[in-house]
Amino acid sequence: MLDPRPRRKFIVTTWEGGGSVGPALTVARKLVDAGHDVRVMSDECNRPEGQATGARFASWTRAPSRTDRHRQSELLRDWEAKSPGEAMAQVMSSIFAGRAAHYAADVVEELAREPADLVIGSELIMGVELGCEVARQPCAVLACNSVFFPIAGAPQAGPPMSAEQIEAMAPIMTQFTKAFDRGTEVLNRARADFGLPPLESMFDQVLVARKTLIAVSRTFDFGPQTDSRHFTYVGPQLDETGWAEQWQSPWSADDPRPLVLVGFSTTFQNHGAILQRVIDALGKLAVRALVTLGPAILPEELDPPENVELVASARHNAVMCEADLVVTHGGHGTVARAMVHKLPMLVIPHGRDQDGNAARIVAHGAGLMLPPSAGTGEIHAALSRLLDDPGYREAAALLGEKVGREMSECDIVAELEGLCQALPV
Repeated sequence: MLDPRPRRKFIVTTWEGGGSVGPALTVARKLVDAGHDVRVMSDECNRPEGQATGARFASWTRAPSRTDRHRQSELLRDWEAKSPGEAMAQVMSSIFAGRAAHYAADVVEELAREPADLVIGSELIMGVELGCEVARQPCAVLACNSVFFPIAGAPQAGPPMSAEQIEAMAPIMTQFTKAFDRGTEVLNRARADFGLPPLESMFDQVLVARKTLIAVSRTFDFGPQTDSRHFTYVGPQLDETGWAEQWQSPWSADDPRPLVLVGFSTTFQNHGAILQRVIDALGKLAVRALVTLGPAILPEELDPPENVELVASARHNAVMCEADLVVTHGGHGTVARAMVHKLPMLVIPHGRDQDGNAARIVAHGAGLMLPPSAGTGEIHAALSRLLDDPGYREAAALLGEKVGREMSECDIVAELEGLCQALPV
C-alpha cells in the first residue's frame, strides 16, 4: 500500500526584500513539520532564520546575496527614483529581469547538486522559474503580496476604482508599461543565453509554474470567489520569524492609555522623516506608542517624546494583543498581522505594493491612508479619528474575522503536496 503522504524534497526560494522573507520561511517550516525534506535558498543574511525552520540552507552565489540588512547593502534603492515608473524600472533591473540569469544559474546548479521534487519560486525573482524551465524542473510560485503585475490569468483584485481614479492612474500605468517592456527585453536576452525562445511578456515566465499560490486573504484582496487553473489563494503565511526578542512592555500593566504600535519597513525606504512626524503627532495624544525600528533606522536618528518608546524590534504578535491601533507603511506582512488581530490602521505607503494594500484597508473601512509627505497635523488628525470613531474598530473586527477564518481553512502544505502527486515516489 502506498504511503498517503510520501516524503518529498522541496526547495523554497526567496530574497532579502523585507516582507518577502517571512512567508517563504513560514512555508518552509510548515513543510518541515509535515515531515518533508526542505532546503531554503536565499541571501546569506537569512541563514539563521532559514535554518531555524528546520530546513537546510543554501545561499545565492551568482545572484545577489546580502550578508547584512544595513541600508548600505540595500539592493533596491527605489526611494531615489523621481517617479513611480522610474522606481518600477529600477525594480526590473535590480530583481525581476536584470538578475534573472544569475538566479537561474544558481537554481540549475543546486538542482544538479541535489534534485528536488518541487521548487517554490517567487513572482518577484523570475530567474527561479527560468532556472526551473532550463532544468525541466517542476515548480510552484509563492506570491507574498497581492498580484499587482499584469500576469495572464491572474485574478483581477483590488477595490473597485471610480472613473476619476482610473483616469488619474493612466499616466502611471503608461510609465509602468514602458518599464515592463524593458524588463521583457532583458529577460529574453537571459532566455536566449539558455537557448530558450523569447516571451511576449516577462510575466509569462511565471506561467511555467504548475500553480501560483497567492499568500493573501481573498477577502482583503477583493479577489474572485473561485480560483483559476494557475492561481489559488492560500491566505497569509504568518510566523514569528526573524531576530526579534520577546516583547516586554515598558509601561505598567494598569496604564489606561491606548497602545499604538508603529511598524514601518524593515528595509530602508528613506522613511526617517515621516517616522519622526508620526512620533511628533503621537506626542500630542494621550496614548502610549511603541515604535519598532528594525535595522533600517537607528534610534539616535529620532527624537521621541515621553510617551513614545523606540525599540529595535518586538514580537508584533504579542504587542498587537495589547494594541488599539497600528501605524504602518503598508507592507503586507504587517498589514496581514494587524488584520488578524482586528486592529484599525493608519497606512502611510512608500511605494511597491504598499499603495494597493493601503487602498484595500481604506475600502474595507478598517483604516485611513496618508501620503509620505503628510505633515504632523494631518497625521495627528488621522490618529485622532481612528482612536475616537468606533466604526473603524468595528470594520477591522469584521475584516479580521474573515481573514482569520480563511487562514484556518487554507492548507498550503496540502496544496504543495498535491502539486507533487503527478511525480513518481
